[in-house]
Amino acid sequence: MKKTKAFLTYLLLGFITLISLYPFYTMIIMASYRSENLFQQIPILPGNYFLENLKVVMSANFTQTYVNSLLIAVISTVVSVLVSGMIGYGINVYQFRLKKIIVSFIMLTMMVPTQISIIGYMIEMRKMGFQDSLWPMIFVWFAHGFGAFWMIQFIQTSVPMEIIESARIDGSGEFSTFLKIAFPCIKPAVTTLSLLVFLGSWNSYLYPLVFSNREELYTIPIFIKSLSNMYRTDYGAQLVGLSLSIVPVVILFVICSKTFIKGLTAGAVKG
Repeated sequence: MKKTKAFLTYLLLGFITLISLYPFYTMIIMASYRSENLFQQIPILPGNYFLENLKVVMSANFTQTYVNSLLIAVISTVVSVLVSGMIGYGINVYQFRLKKIIVSFIMLTMMVPTQISIIGYMIEMRKMGFQDSLWPMIFVWFAHGFGAFWMIQFIQTSVPMEIIESARIDGSGEFSTFLKIAFPCIKPAVTTLSLLVFLGSWNSYLYPLVFSNREELYTIPIFIKSLSNMYRTDYGAQLVGLSLSIVPVVILFVICSKTFIKGLTAGAVKG
């Protein structure tokens, strides 16, 4: 009975996995066809036009675009996670007035659509002299409302205050205590938030669309959209670009999948 149940469980999981991976398989297969052939039928087997589509992508400054997206995603992830962690640490460790108001304000920022503030943000970046660079697409992730709220909740249940007090008695500074004591305790939350921020900044379209005034500043979503003109859209080349763009995300998820799932489910079961 147990063997039958295990077999059916694995069979169901395998079926769900195939359904989940089929769109990725279709995308990669379609990337090996001419754009005109993609409207005839959904291909099942690989074509012979992949190298030609790859040449089109590489000849359009794709390497610079890839580097831009990596820089934005890596810097945004590192700073966002560090700032969010320090906010969560400060809210939980220190006792001060207006703490509840600050937490409520952080939650309020999560309810405001980013599209509402983009005009003011654009004016701010222009006055600071950052409008013709990658920085506007990076700064927007530094003050991450969801990340701060996530860390506040996680640190509250995962970092014993006794450990913090012991470190202070031993003469550890606050920043050292945060990095060496609190940070290792919230590794699942750090991994989960890192993946979410990396994925969000990597796939971001609105801010690069507003601030990418030159081809040298393009990120991958803007670059893929640019592989067309008013007469023709090169869907084959766009699918090649999409196939290459998912490589870092897949690698990160494969490496961090266990910790990512642990971070998502932490606190779901009490007791």
